[in-house]
Amino acid sequence: MLTRRAFLRGAGTAGTFALASLKADALERVSSAVSAVASQSPDEVAKDEFFWREIQQAFTLDRTIINLNNGGVCPSPRVVHEALKRYLDISNQSPVYHMWQILEPNIETVRRQLAAELGCDPEELAITRNASEALQIAQLGLDLAPGDEVLTTNQDYGRMLNTWRQRVRRDRITVNEISFPVPPPSMADLVQRFERAITPRTKVIHFCHITNLTGQIFPVKEICTMARARGIKTIVDGAHAFAHFPFKASDLECDYYGTSLHKWLLAPIGTGFLYVRRENIRSLWPMQPASEKQDDNIRKFEEIGTHPAANHNAIAEALTFHQGIGVERKVARLRYLRLRWAERLRTKPRIQIFTSFDPAQAGAIGTVGVEGIPPGKMVTHLWNTRRIIVTPIVHAEYQGMRVTPNVYTTLDEVDTFADAMEEIAAKGLPD
Repeated sequence: MLTRRAFLRGAGTAGTFALASLKADALERVSSAVSAVASQSPDEVAKDEFFWREIQQAFTLDRTIINLNNGGVCPSPRVVHEALKRYLDISNQSPVYHMWQILEPNIETVRRQLAAELGCDPEELAITRNASEALQIAQLGLDLAPGDEVLTTNQDYGRMLNTWRQRVRRDRITVNEISFPVPPPSMADLVQRFERAITPRTKVIHFCHITNLTGQIFPVKEICTMARARGIKTIVDGAHAFAHFPFKASDLECDYYGTSLHKWLLAPIGTGFLYVRRENIRSLWPMQPASEKQDDNIRKFEEIGTHPAANHNAIAEALTFHQGIGVERKVARLRYLRLRWAERLRTKPRIQIFTSFDPAQAGAIGTVGVEGIPPGKMVTHLWNTRRIIVTPIVHAEYQGMRVTPNVYTTLDEVDTFADAMEEIAAKGLPD
């Protein structure tokens, strides 16, 4: 493995050749970097810039912009993107054969690998195109009668709330959207809010593992255990959770769990999965009809017609990259990056931070605002002046900007954002 001195000397003198070499053997370099920090704690590794420099070099990025919007979709490492292109090339040789006879059967390998990472049976995991599709299979597939109640929050993802609202119009169910402060006083407070809102008509509790608005992590197992004791089904929106921080299916105890893999796993765009507890598979209708013979088969939720195999096959490379870093190291780094700007800004006049500083309640995602300044205007200003990309968050109860770094984000990029926010808080925005 390169020493720090050799690495820095090479980076300064070898120019284009050194950069090309780094990218060509990125996976091997990541493996070597991980071996070098094996004796260190995740918190120690989180601050090791030499280690994260190796991770950063595994990506092909446009460094003329500062991408702090990794909540929607993330760039894949080079090894994942190259796998996607390779599988596309194989598919195109003769799609009717190469895609269906060679690549498509390998989805079973991906299923086994994802299930191992989640800690569930492969026969409980369906591969989908994103979290929305996964969650809508559960939302639309449950048998609910007029008057049955769904309990959720007013900070759940808009697409999922719209799905329930359509069922209100179509099936005459009722939906109760509860509120909670940002950040909440405790995880126990979140459990209590759900418990107080349950009625005899409550059939489903739907909530986020981690919200897309402020990055609030929920006490999933406590809520799901409470619901199960009352015969209530639970749907957990894990769009931002899987591969963001460590957990297993046994840590959740939910009935249904949907996630996207093109977020924190860094898999190709258009990948996700749905976990269905085995006892619930038969009773859940697929969103697109499947044969009656598949009633007990998790694959009935994958019956979407002709679709590319390349996307889901490349998930295997994304898992390898993720596991190479280690999820404990990964989340420690993500929290370190968030706290770097949040700790700096939390005491500044006019700054409002809507994300908890409790490490159990937040990972990479943080939401910040400046009193009196609309978030949309700040987003535009940050882009026009610093080429920083963040996301405006406009909720009925608060407003701010969602800031989401990733493992490829540098300290200089985070500091540039913090510099800009301090300037906005002190001077406002130009007319």
